[in-house]
Amino acid sequence: MELAQVRLLVTDFAACYRFYADVLGLVPQSGAVHGPYEKFGPAAGSAGIAVQDRAMMAEVLGELGEPANGHRSLVALRVDDLDAYCAQITARGAELIHGPAPMTDRMRVAHLKDPEGNLVELQEWLLLRG
Repeated sequence: MELAQVRLLVTDFAACYRFYADVLGLVPQSGAVHGPYEKFGPAAGSAGIAVQDRAMMAEVLGELGEPANGHRSLVALRVDDLDAYCAQITARGAELIHGPAPMTDRMRVAHLKDPEGNLVELQEWLLLRG
């Protein structure tokens, strides 16, 4: 397993985009100024920080109606075999709240919460960015 990213779930995506790109000087991966998702990283390698529209994540999780007071962060962990890993952790008492399911054509995901309610996303990357 490896840490894929720390994702901040935000309400004002454009303001957060400007902060991470223009104020902190992190490099945006795709230039999605209006969202709903962007990953930022330093000029030279590391996992990076991502921002995502909070309402989008609430919709993915089936938590419509809660985005304004919903999750504020998400820790993403990359695993090689999502189904096998989910079977292992549910056998140890984890409760999945979503997935395993496709997120994009590049990955499958599952979501769970830690004991404090913090959101954890497990990712299986199907295609790597070229």
